[in-house]
Amino acid sequence: MTGATLFSLILFILAIMVLGVLLTFIPIGLWISALAAGVNVGIFSLVGMRLRRVTPSKIVNPLIKAHKAGLDITTAQLEAHYLAGGNVDRVVNALIAAERAAIPLLFERAAAIDLAGRDVLQAVQMSVNPKVIETPIVSAVAQNGIELRVKARVTVRANIDRLVGGAGEETVIARVGEGIVTSIGSSDSHKAVLENPDLVSRTVLSKGLDSGTAFEILSIDIADVDVGKNIGAQLQTDQAEADKRIAQAKAEERRAMAVAREQEMKASVQEMRAKVVEAEADVPRALAAALREGKMGVMDYYNMQNIMADTTMRENIVRTSKDSGDITPRK
Repeated sequence: MTGATLFSLILFILAIMVLGVLLTFIPIGLWISALAAGVNVGIFSLVGMRLRRVTPSKIVNPLIKAHKAGLDITTAQLEAHYLAGGNVDRVVNALIAAERAAIPLLFERAAAIDLAGRDVLQAVQMSVNPKVIETPIVSAVAQNGIELRVKARVTVRANIDRLVGGAGEETVIARVGEGIVTSIGSSDSHKAVLENPDLVSRTVLSKGLDSGTAFEILSIDIADVDVGKNIGAQLQTDQAEADKRIAQAKAEERRAMAVAREQEMKASVQEMRAKVVEAEADVPRALAAALREGKMGVMDYYNMQNIMADTTMRENIVRTSKDSGDITPRK
């Protein structure tokens, strides 16, 4: 192999490598597709996307779709939304759906909704086809104390203008539940609610519960109403039981105080008896001392003994009369 042939082979290999790199870096196929669709995207624009680390297919394909749908969207708008972290394809689909449904929606508004974390395509679809939200079972008590368990279906439509900053489905459900509780609570009897459940739905709907939310409430329908417990009677029973326990506690307290006073009186009596016994024990010593000192004669002592014996005899006679039933004093 001559030197000229070897040099030509090297140049051919280098040319193939350069061409491969160019074809990889420059999406020629995507550029041709854009030209075929009538979308004016320059080859240098595609190169600039590569340099800005933007995937060209995520910009060009939605741009072709928007052009075919008759939307006036530029490459710069799509690229800016992509660099901001948005979903370009979903925004373009939402704009196409809104345009077909005659819903006024600008690209800036759709991009803001998408960047806010909401599904703008789903919002447009919900504007066309309202969504039905089923509330959990709401427990409410009428004024007669009967509990009603209510389940409602709320038909809502997305409000495009309030999607950014508007409250979600949880707020709507909470407000509807609050409205149901208030409406039933203002009813005189649960029978009135059972006879006309539409009164509850009309009352709740008239409160403007969709204010500040991302939805517009179209209707509130009562799906199911069940009679629950007699809350009023149960509360009265619980109150009576509580009063009974309080009364029992107070009675137990009084009994304990009476027992304490009784024990205290018994202790006092025992103390007095002990003092009497102690005093009686001092009597013989006092008599002996009086006899020794001459303050009391022997006859005085005998007279005192006779008086004590007579007193004991009289007490025995009275005790015997009481036991026999004859309490007439004897002469």
